[in-house]
Amino acid sequence: MMLSKYDLKSIIDLEKWHALQDSLSLVTQMAIITVDYKGVPVTRHSRCQTFCQAVRQDAELSSYCQKCDARGGLEAVRLNEPYVYLCHFNILDIAIPITVDNQYVGAVMAGQVRLADNGGSRLEQIVTRPATPESAGTFAALRQEYEQLPVMPYAQVVTIAEMLSHLCNYIVEEASRKNEIMDLYQQALAAPTVDILPHKMLADSSCPAPHSVQQELSDSPVIESGNPKAVLPDRSAVSCSNPTLQPAFDYIYSHKHENFTLEALARLCHISPSYFSRLFVRESGENFSAYISRLKIGQAKQLLETTGLSVNEISDHLSFCDAGYFIKIFKKYEQRTPAAYRSFIKGE
Repeated sequence: MMLSKYDLKSIIDLEKWHALQDSLSLVTQMAIITVDYKGVPVTRHSRCQTFCQAVRQDAELSSYCQKCDARGGLEAVRLNEPYVYLCHFNILDIAIPITVDNQYVGAVMAGQVRLADNGGSRLEQIVTRPATPESAGTFAALRQEYEQLPVMPYAQVVTIAEMLSHLCNYIVEEASRKNEIMDLYQQALAAPTVDILPHKMLADSSCPAPHSVQQELSDSPVIESGNPKAVLPDRSAVSCSNPTLQPAFDYIYSHKHENFTLEALARLCHISPSYFSRLFVRESGENFSAYISRLKIGQAKQLLETTGLSVNEISDHLSFCDAGYFIKIFKKYEQRTPAAYRSFIKGE
């Protein structure tokens, strides 16, 4: 069964998340558990207090604990912010909603502490429980465990709730964005290459078929001359130091002959054009337009060296606006025209 992109279990690595939850529980001295949007736990309890463990195992009292969790989570979703409340034993708990694109995906339930002051005197006891001899007896038997619950001032509780909310939502949102980027990246790699060679070339037996040209470009490294930093390796297996740019580089090297804009690739990476531009310069050592121009000129050199394609046909294949502009850019990088370069390579 395919999980929704808003399903918490499909967004995060639950094993790593639980390790984080354990660490947060240790630092905050609170019990923590994570539930999905249905209220079903997706992690084990971290640091569950002995008193609460015993109460949740009691046949009569456990149902009230479940009602507290359910109502606390719903109230947090309604408010779209951490909700601090008191359980049926007047123990403080927190429900922290997790959202992605304003879509509720789950919640972090934290707490099992007692208040050290009356700062939370206005807190709601979210579920009331009728006093019965049985429940009174259970509480009396667990009095020592109750006294061992952590004690915190209300202001500290609020600070912890805000910290957990910011941290958990940030991690989940970033994980969701990464999943979306990788999905787009896989779709881009799976997309068929569109041949843009003029139909007249297909009938020209002296010219390789478009697939042959594309195969040559895919199999051969692109090495520039006259520029010490202008070495563009074969990117059949892309590896960027910044994974955010990986979809862009893979798209570039899978669609070498096409025209693509900085803005389009920024959208593919789910970042703004200005941020994409800064990251691209940091990754490649030059700006986007210069990088793409050198890549295309590298392909042009390969075609001049290994095929009988005319200058106009190569210009069309590489999606230059016209042959004159192609010749101008080629000369800028190679200090000679494409025709002169072909003659030089063949020793004519």
